Amino acid sequence: RDDDDINDVASMAGVNLNEESARIMAPNSDLVGTQLQSCKDEPFLAAVPLHKRILETAKKLGITDVPAEVVTFISHATQSRLRTVIEKVTVITQHRLESYKDDEWYEQATDVRAQLKFFEQLERLEKQRKDEQEREILLKAAKSRSRQEDPEQARLKQKAKEMQQQELAQMRQRDANLTALAAIGPRKKRKLDGAGLFSMGGEGLGVCGGSQAGLGTASPRQYPRQKITRVNLRDFIFYMEQEREMSHSLLLYRALLK
Repeated sequence: RDDDDINDVASMAGVNLNEESARIMAPNSDLVGTQLQSCKDEPFLAAVPLHKRILETAKKLGITDVPAEVVTFISHATQSRLRTVIEKVTVITQHRLESYKDDEWYEQATDVRAQLKFFEQLERLEKQRKDEQEREILLKAAKSRSRQEDPEQARLKQKAKEMQQQELAQMRQRDANLTALAAIGPRKKRKLDGAGLFSMGGEGLGVCGGSQAGLGTASPRQYPRQKITRVNLRDFIFYMEQEREMSHSLLLYRALLK
C-alpha cells in the first residue's frame, strides 16, 4: 500500500479495496445477487363496497364508469386523511395531559379543585347548621306539654320521635361495629414463606420477606409497558373547531349537542 500517494482516496480513508471485493464476492454475501421487488398495493378500504358507493354517487352526476384505479386512489386518500386526523388528535390529547406543576417556568395562578372543595365544605356546614336547627325545633316540640295540640304540633312530635329512633339505631349499629372490630383484633399482614421464593410459570422470582434482605436476590423480568393515549370527545371537538373545513360542519354541532 502506497501511503505516500495523496491521490489514493481509499487508502487515505482506511479502506482496503481487495478486502471489500472479497467480501462482496463471497458465496454467502447478501450484498450481491439480492433481488428486491415492490410490495403488493393493498387498499385500505374494502374495494367492492367502496366501488359500489362511488358508482351510486357518480350516477347522480351522470358518470357511468369508474375504473379500479379511482377506487384505489380514494382508499389511499382515506387512509392518509385518517392518519392525519389521528396524529393531530393525539397531539391535542398529549398537550391536554401535560402537567406544568413541576416546571420552574410556570406558577400556579388558580386552583379550581381547591375552590370546589371550599364551596362543598361551605354547603356541608350550611346543611349541618340547618339540620341542627331542625333538630332543636323537633326536640322542643317533643318536650311541649300543651293539652290542645294542633295538627302541625302532632306532626312535629311524630317526626321528633322518628328522629330519636333513627339516632338510637345508628348508635347501636356503631357500637355493634366497634364490638365486632374489637373481637376480630388487629389485622395481621400476610407473611411470606421462609425461603422467600415463588415459582411462576417455571421461572423463579426472588421476593424479600419482611425486612430481611438477601433471601431473594433475583428480580422479576421487567417488560416495557406501552403507553396508551386515550382520546375523548372533547379532544375531537377541539380538533374540529381548529379545522377550517369542519369548524362550521354539521358534525361539529352534533358533537356539541352530546
